[in-house]
Amino acid sequence: MKTLKDAKVGETVKVLKLNGGGAVKRRIMDMGITKGVEIYIRKVAPLGDPFEVTVRGYELSLRKADAEMIETE
Repeated sequence: MKTLKDAKVGETVKVLKLNGGGAVKRRIMDMGITKGVEIYIRKVAPLGDPFEVTVRGYELSLRKADAEMIETE
C-alpha cells in the first residue's frame, strides 16, 4: 500500500482510497482530495512536515499524518 506520504517532490499521483473516518476524512474530502483526483507534490518543508501539493489547480499544505490516510497509485 503506497500512501501520499511516500510520494517524492515533483511526482504526480492519483488517489485510490481515503482511509480513516469521521471528521478527519470529511476534512480531507472538503479540501478537494477525493478518489480519482491527481495530486502533484510541489515541495517539502525543511524538516519534512508539512508538504505542499497542488490539487484541482490550487496549492494546499498537508501534514504527514493526513497524508498517511490517502492511498495512491
